[in-house]
Amino acid sequence: MEYKYPLLLWLGIFAGILWTLDYWKVFQKAQLYFPSNESVFAWWKKSLRVVLFVAGVIGWGYLSYSLMQPRKPQKFSPSNVEVNDVIICIDVSRSMLAEDIKPNRLEVAKERIRDFTRLRPTDRISVVIFSEKVFTLLPLTTDPALVDKVLSEISIGYLGSGTNIGDGLALSVARAVNSDTKNKVIILLTDGVANVGTLTPMQAAEEAKKFGIKVYTIGLGTDDDARIPVGPGVFGTQYQLIPGGSIDYKTLKEISDLTGGKFYPAKSDKALKEILSDIQELEKTEIKVNQQIVYDEMFYVYLLIGVSILFGVEVLRRLFLKDVV
Repeated sequence: MEYKYPLLLWLGIFAGILWTLDYWKVFQKAQLYFPSNESVFAWWKKSLRVVLFVAGVIGWGYLSYSLMQPRKPQKFSPSNVEVNDVIICIDVSRSMLAEDIKPNRLEVAKERIRDFTRLRPTDRISVVIFSEKVFTLLPLTTDPALVDKVLSEISIGYLGSGTNIGDGLALSVARAVNSDTKNKVIILLTDGVANVGTLTPMQAAEEAKKFGIKVYTIGLGTDDDARIPVGPGVFGTQYQLIPGGSIDYKTLKEISDLTGGKFYPAKSDKALKEILSDIQELEKTEIKVNQQIVYDEMFYVYLLIGVSILFGVEVLRRLFLKDVV
């Protein structure tokens, strides 16, 4: 319960005190009267006066309480909160298991993107993954816990082999286009070169530009040769060596330049963290909340009860006690 004018309680109490003084005629001049022989009637009249006084005090209590205007907050009215749509497009090809960035590229990418999304609790986040095939792992949502859970469970192996950057980006654009949100961005993270797919990366970038969607591109991986696990062997896990510097930096930069985004090479865990912090700052939106609380006003109930009691007391005073107020 909240009170709009709590200090008005004292006004009601003061008025109640004045009424009490008048009720008991404290300041009335002494009068000569002859006691009635009807002792029963006199006792009944005195009892009624006490009962009416108690009722009057209760009435003034309700009236004083109503002056504070008690009210219960029920809900918030709809607020105008500006949000962003952020579609995270992640490469889950087998090369993302490369251990040139410890423990491997995919795990580092997952952890740093999870950190990034935790700082954007009001934004809508979607997750698209791609290898040979593309898949929407999470449609746009404002549920931070769900986003974090989905990102933590990303794995490799069920979308085939290959790096389908073009179709992955195109699917991300489609997810953004279906939203009414004004500001839409895509974060494209890959460690390779497009080698399969219906659309080329630049064709998908043209679609992003057409709809005013910025694409931030990140090339994850070092320039050194790296190894990826391929299965168990006689002497433990077997590894395959992949050449370093196999990321298509040129195309990634062209995508970002065309769409108004920015390209970043990420050659370490620390670098990726700094890159996502930079994107965080670039896409920071000032959130203006214009909320109003909807109250259930309670004062009129107490006002009605108080006035009704006092009205009844005053009527009975005139009818039975013959008081002239």
